[in-house]
Amino acid sequence: MEYVYAALLLHKLKQDITEDNVKNVIKSTGVTPDDIKVKSLVAALGEVNIDEALKAAPVALSSASPTPSSAPAESGTGGASSSKEEEKKEEKKEEEALEGLSALFG
Repeated sequence: MEYVYAALLLHKLKQDITEDNVKNVIKSTGVTPDDIKVKSLVAALGEVNIDEALKAAPVALSSASPTPSSAPAESGTGGASSSKEEEKKEEKKEEEALEGLSALFG
């Protein structure tokens, strides 16, 4: 995971994502970088437009889902099925987010 973070940091700082740059970021944290992981990351990211991948990735916001105190009161038995539907939708969003990350990094 630290290799991905290093690449994202380099991208954010508008630096080239090269093996040497990724190694330097990892080294600056006090960890010895694994050459194989660095090479595979740089190779995988060579064909990826990171800006587009980040835009396409769904972002989970904690304020997006209503809290129990702010949720509107529901009447009847529809409340139980509604929260099950919401849980399914949330699980689906999480799965889509993971799929987006896997597409980003091969």
